[in-house]
Amino acid sequence: MKKLIVKQKYNEKKLSKFLLENIENLSSNLFYKTLRKKDIKINGKRVSEDVVVYENDEILVYIADSLLEPTFKLDIFFKDKNILIIKKPFNLEVTGENSLTTCVHKKYKDCNFKPMPCHRIDRNTTGLVLFAKNQEALSLLLDKFKHHEIEKHYLALVYGTPKVAFKRCEAYLFKDTKKSCVYISDHIKKGYQKIITSYRVLKKYNNHTSLLDVEIETGRTHQIRAHLAYLGYPIIGDRKVWYQ
Repeated sequence: MKKLIVKQKYNEKKLSKFLLENIENLSSNLFYKTLRKKDIKINGKRVSEDVVVYENDEILVYIADSLLEPTFKLDIFFKDKNILIIKKPFNLEVTGENSLTTCVHKKYKDCNFKPMPCHRIDRNTTGLVLFAKNQEALSLLLDKFKHHEIEKHYLALVYGTPKVAFKRCEAYLFKDTKKSCVYISDHIKKGYQKIITSYRVLKKYNNHTSLLDVEIETGRTHQIRAHLAYLGYPIIGDRKVWYQ
């Protein structure tokens, strides 16, 4: 059983937001399952809906600790005295609460320096993440990433078949935080930032899809997804709508 008191920052917020951000490893599916079973109490009363909570509310959540254990084991691709390279699974942030970094810190909790990530990849992207195991390695690797001395390659399965085998593409991206989407333009506009995306065709398939090796020289929000869609090669399975 978990007992929590609502802080001022969550006043008049949804119960789901408060619990998902304050109970480690709690997933949305587990939250709603617990809610349906009426295993959540607010100020002593059981609730079965995602209600609004208020500052100083007392929340009791009846969930077995075993259900809150991470659902995966760290998949370590490579390690030595300075670095860790870990395969990040789908639907997991690199940093933040209940993230890949959280799991790494648990595994290395007895170390004087807890390994730190040197870069990020999106929640819904699987791939290799580089962690530094000491401050010297962290400073060196962050500097290497900053000056583009480390290459990052992304594999993208897309709709469409590019006519050229390799292309370096420049455009401009604007992030609209209110609408939670981004806009792409061939011309610079107020608030837009330059993006550079390169792709190489690795394989073409008979069903008019292709496998691309993608590199980015700039790291803007949703850059790969939005830029490829803008170019006419949307990533298969990407449900986000991108705007020109």
